[in-house]
Amino acid sequence: MKKALKIIGTVIAAILILEILAVLGCFVYHRVMLSKEKPLAETPLGELVEVDGHNMSIYTEGEGEHTLVFLSGWGVASPILDFRSLYSRLTDEYRIVVIEKFGYGFSDDVDSERSFGTILRQDREALSKAGIEGPFILCPHSLSGLEALYWAQSYPDEVEAIVGLDMSLPPFCDEADQTEMKDSYQLNKWFNQLGFFRVMNIDGMMDALHAGTLTDEEKAVYRALIYANTGSTAAGNETADTVHIAEVIENSPVPDIPMLLFIMDKKTEAQTYAGETLGAKVIPLDCGHYVHIHKADTVSEEMRAFIGTLN
Repeated sequence: MKKALKIIGTVIAAILILEILAVLGCFVYHRVMLSKEKPLAETPLGELVEVDGHNMSIYTEGEGEHTLVFLSGWGVASPILDFRSLYSRLTDEYRIVVIEKFGYGFSDDVDSERSFGTILRQDREALSKAGIEGPFILCPHSLSGLEALYWAQSYPDEVEAIVGLDMSLPPFCDEADQTEMKDSYQLNKWFNQLGFFRVMNIDGMMDALHAGTLTDEEKAVYRALIYANTGSTAAGNETADTVHIAEVIENSPVPDIPMLLFIMDKKTEAQTYAGETLGAKVIPLDCGHYVHIHKADTVSEEMRAFIGTLN
């Protein structure tokens, strides 16, 4: 019996050692690759402007009477490339702008409070320093929907309309949602820092990589930014203000501007709120959360028709 227990103990110890070595191997490999990928992750696709002593990335393309400002979902590693499948279909007629907040894309990471008031102030300052003037058609994805609504309430003369890309809506940003975001952030942060994402099917996990229109070169940049930006301090700090800003928005008048909201067809309550409370035109889409990737053709066509009514 003692001999059997000794053998079992030896096997368990060997398994633990192998697991530790595997984790250490992932970590070391991740660090080596980060160094090799540095040129990809640190060569901006757009312009860098200084805001609060740090660099913020602003991307522009196209010309036109209307300026479309794209605001990414929470924690997106590369907003410029994430939105490319959609805005590449619109640059012939409109001026396209993509803002990369601190901790996103090619912008610096920052360790400071990330209230929506601060984010909005910084985004407006970045646009101003880049010489981009309103009014804007805000095109927010996911959590940035709160910023777009707050922007329209706070500076109505700057917002011509909102085109929501399955954007977050105030009634559905509660304590449970905030807790889920915090837990997700911590998990993704540690998975990335330990290098586990390197041995996972990252292309299969990221819609822009497996369902978008990126070139092989753009995909390489996107991957480099995923490994560099996932778990950024700035993105983590954003989770603290979601419930508060949702309450602020709900307790303020609904913005008196046209809205076109693309919403996943399973979100019936969100569709009802958007149509009845916000007075938006609602288009349900049978696809995943990244509607601007999965239904880029439909979204771009509907956007053109909607913007045409603004004229």
